[in-house]
Formats: sequence, structure tokens, C-alpha cells
Amino acid sequence: MRKITILLTSILFSMSVFAGGYQVRLQGNKQTGMGLIGTPLNMGASSMFYNPGALSMMKTNWSFDLGASFILATATFEKSESDYTASSDNPVGTPFYFYGAGKINKLIALGVAVYTPFGSSAKWEDDWAGNLLVQNIDLQAIYIQPTISFNINDKLGIGGGFIYAMGNVELNKALNYSDANGQSTVNLQGNGSNLGYNIGVFFKPVENWAIAVDYRSEIMMNVEDGDAIFDVPSALEGTIPPTNTFSAELPLPANLDVGVAVQATKKLLIAIEFDWTFWSVYDSLKFTFAQAGDLLNSSSPREYHNAFIPRIGFEYAFSEKFQLRIGGYYDASPTNPNYFTPETVSLNTAALTAGFSWYPVKNLGIDFSILQLFGQQSQKNYAPDNFGGTYKTNTTAPGIGISYSF
Repeated sequence: MRKITILLTSILFSMSVFAGGYQVRLQGNKQTGMGLIGTPLNMGASSMFYNPGALSMMKTNWSFDLGASFILATATFEKSESDYTASSDNPVGTPFYFYGAGKINKLIALGVAVYTPFGSSAKWEDDWAGNLLVQNIDLQAIYIQPTISFNINDKLGIGGGFIYAMGNVELNKALNYSDANGQSTVNLQGNGSNLGYNIGVFFKPVENWAIAVDYRSEIMMNVEDGDAIFDVPSALEGTIPPTNTFSAELPLPANLDVGVAVQATKKLLIAIEFDWTFWSVYDSLKFTFAQAGDLLNSSSPREYHNAFIPRIGFEYAFSEKFQLRIGGYYDASPTNPNYFTPETVSLNTAALTAGFSWYPVKNLGIDFSILQLFGQQSQKNYAPDNFGGTYKTNTTAPGIGISYSF
């Protein structure tokens, strides 16, 4: 019985990456090109994600942004004390964004943002060594954020937005049972929603400087009546019902971002930013099954820790029609090395970015960016299943978007 409880614990842990295993900050191609910096930048409607305080200080009356990125990610695993290796064959991730905003007068701007700040996909072979932890997973969270921003004076803007978050996840994994029909499996599907907020302050103490802060709240995603389909030997169907439902609370962590931007010359913009992501909300994971609850219900430790990310970025305007951007940052993994699972392989990562904007006609811009992540090879372990080894990753994420303002 204890083995079954641990088994189901590992199954639902796979869903926790929906909340925290992989955060996607690719929410504006201009900002991505500058090391994913956006808090101290005034780049029109996309400020609704990065800093609503800057929205009322946008340089035009109307601003629209639409774009997406394409995450090309692979992970490899080498099992401890063995020559066994495996590689994931992940589908392409497609985070996207849409922003539309306008000034209703000199003091107030309104807008609506739709973006995807959490999501990931991973696909391993069905019979790989870690198939008891995961075979494949697909997850995404979508935020819808109506926003209002106030221009207090020429130097100070404040703003905020209410967030409606909705998401879904699907997971397949093997179970530690088999019969004449082969190895047992489980398919989990669930969705949830809840509310949060995003607030920001944008301050220009002098003409060429901007200092800014933004806070996006934690959102607790409530999953109710998720579907759990078990393919197990008939002898176990009394203990593990083939068709079941579950509920869980999955936190999407809060973010605090602080940044400074300097227009060093007429053509050169320099920005730095420091981001804190409050992953420590993952001290444990709790879930409840509708059937056989006393046996299957469980709470297990995760012990994630908060992460600090320093960023730097540059933009150089060659002309009114062409701007070039580069940047970089370092992102430390928030995971506990003793509770590390391969649904989303989160390692200490260095990143380089680049991008440009081209304006073929007045007011219409084509924005391109590319992100290259260098995950640092690391030994990790999932203690409850005594499954460990060395992981390494490689991720490239090109992106393209269209911006229009007038």
C-alpha cells in the first residue's frame, strides 16, 4: 500500500511543473532581445506585462503588439553508475502574446493583455529509464489582464491590472506494474483558473534615466475534477480505480522586478534588471482523489527556493527604421536536487539574447528576437524513487512579432 501511495505522489508531482518548473518570460520580442528586460523600458503596449506603470507614458496614443516564440529544447540524461543515456524529443513550445492599449486622455491609459507566462512540453521515450516519473507532458497557462495606468506627472507613472489565469495540463507516465498486456500507465488531464494582479511604478528622475519596479502576484491555480485514467492489472482495479478524478492547488509564484535604464547617447540605450521569483511557495504538494481517498491522498515535500536573476541589455538605433539589441542573464534553478524530476529539466542556466526591429513603413514594426540557453550539466536525484543521474539541456528560442502604434 505504501508503494502505491508513493507512486501516486510522483504522478501528481509531475503536474507541479504547471506552476513552477518552467517560467516563460518571452512576452515581448523587443524585451527578449535585451536579455528579457522590460521593467525600466517604455516600449508601448507590451509594458502591461513588464510594468503597467509605464503604459500611461507611452509615446503614442495607441499601441498594439502581437507575437510568439518557438522554443526548441532538448534534454539528455545519463544514469548514475551506468552507461545508460536517454534524450528527450520535445515538441516545439509556442508562447505567445497580444497587447492593445490607448490613452483616453493625457493622464490615463487603458489596455488589455493576453500572454503565456508559464508552460512547457517534454517528451521522452515510453520505455526510457525514467518512465515511472514521466513519459510526456504538455502544459500551458494563459493570463488575461485588463490594465489601467496613470501618468501622475511627466516623471512618474503608476499602473496595475487584474489577471484572470487559466491553464491546462496533460501527463502520461508508466506505473510499476505489468501483466500479459504490458506495463501499466496513467493519463492525467486537468485544468484550473484563478485571479491575481500586476502592479508597477515607472519613474524618470531626469530625462535620460528611468527607474522602475513591478510586482506580479502569486496565483493559486485550483484544479477540480481532473481526469485520471489508469491502465492497470485487473487485480489492482479495486485499489486504483481505472477512472478517477482529482483536485489540487498549484501555485504560480510571484515575481518582483527592479530595473534601471539609461539613454547613454542618442542611439545607445543600456538597461539592467534584477528579478526575484518566489519559488519557495513549493515547500510541499498536496492532492486529493475522489475515489479511494484515504489510500491515495498524499502530501510530499518539494523544498524549492527563491531565485534571483540579474540581467543586462543594450539597444542601438542605427536609424529610425532599424534598432539592434543584445543582452544576457544568469538564471539559477529553484529546484531541490533531492526532489528533481525530468518533466521540465530546470538547471542553472546562462543565456544570451539578440534581436532587432525593422520599420518598413511608418508606425509598423517587425520585431525579431532569439534566445540561447546554456544549461549547466548537473547531477540530480529524485529521492522517493531513488532515480538519479546527470542532466544537461540545450534550448534555442527564436521569436517574431508585429508592433503598430500611432
